[in-house]
Amino acid sequence: MGLPGLATFIVNGAPKYGAVTDAGIVDLSARFAKEYPTLREVIAAGALTKLADEGARHPPDYALDAIKWQPPIASPEKIICIGVNYPDRNAEYKDGQDAPKYPSMFMRTLRSFVGHNTPLVRPRASAQLDYEGELVLVIGKSGRHIRESDALDHIAAVTLCNEGTIRDWVRHAKFNVTQGKNFDSTGSLGPWLVPFTDESQIADIRLTTKVNSETRQDDRTGRLIFGFRYLINYLSTFTTLVPGDVIVTGTPTGAGARFDPPRYLKPGDVVEVEAEGVGVLKNGVIDEA
Repeated sequence: MGLPGLATFIVNGAPKYGAVTDAGIVDLSARFAKEYPTLREVIAAGALTKLADEGARHPPDYALDAIKWQPPIASPEKIICIGVNYPDRNAEYKDGQDAPKYPSMFMRTLRSFVGHNTPLVRPRASAQLDYEGELVLVIGKSGRHIRESDALDHIAAVTLCNEGTIRDWVRHAKFNVTQGKNFDSTGSLGPWLVPFTDESQIADIRLTTKVNSETRQDDRTGRLIFGFRYLINYLSTFTTLVPGDVIVTGTPTGAGARFDPPRYLKPGDVVEVEAEGVGVLKNGVIDEA
C-alpha cells in the first residue's frame, strides 16, 4: 500500500495509534505518546509523514484482526460536511435549478461516526438508513481567510467517509438536516489517514460506493462543483480552520433514497467506500439494540 496509512484503534480497551502495513499495524503511540498523545497532535506538529516513515521501518505489533478501528481523529474540533457537490447530485433534486452559487453544509458530531470494520447502527426511530461515500480532507495548519492559491498547504491528510443519513429525519424541519445527520453510529470515518503530498493525489480520483459488492455510486473528484481549494477558502471565511478539522467533501449520485423504490440499508448489508490511493472503508449494518 506504499507509505503506511496512520490509524487510531483500540487494543484491550486502550486507545492507540499506529502505522498500517500489509502485515499488520505498528504501534506508534507506544513510541511517541509523550510527544504526540493522539494523531491530532501529530497533525498539528506536521509530523504525519515522519511517523509514517517510522512505521515503515518496524515489524507490526498487532495483526489487523486484533484491533478495533476508530475514526482516525480522536477529537476533531469541527466535522464539516458539504452537500450537493457533484453535478448529478444537483440534477437528482429535479427542481430545475442550476448548480448552487455557494456550497450547502452542515456539522456532524464525532459520536455519529464509527471506525472501519465496525457496524453502522440502524436506529429504532427509522428504517431509512442510507449511505453516502465521500472523500475527506483533514486540516493540518490553522488559517482564516485562506486564499485559494494557498489552500492545499493547509491539508495534512485525506481519508474516507460513509456519511450515513436517516432520510426521513432530515425532513423533520423546514431549514435544517441536523437531526437526520447525527444519529449515533450511523456513519463511518477511516480507515486511516493518508498523508497529503500534492494536488495530483486528490484532483481527479475515482470514488465509489458498493453495497453487498454492487456498485451504487461512481464518480471522480475532478467533477466537484466546489473544488477543494474553494472549499477551504470559503469555510475559512467564517471559521478558523485548525489542525484535525475534518471536511467531508460531498457524495456522488446513487444513494439508496434515489432508487425507485428506495434501497435503504438493512442489517447484514456491507458497505464499501473506496477512493484511488486512499483505501477502502468497510462497514456492516446492525439494528440498534
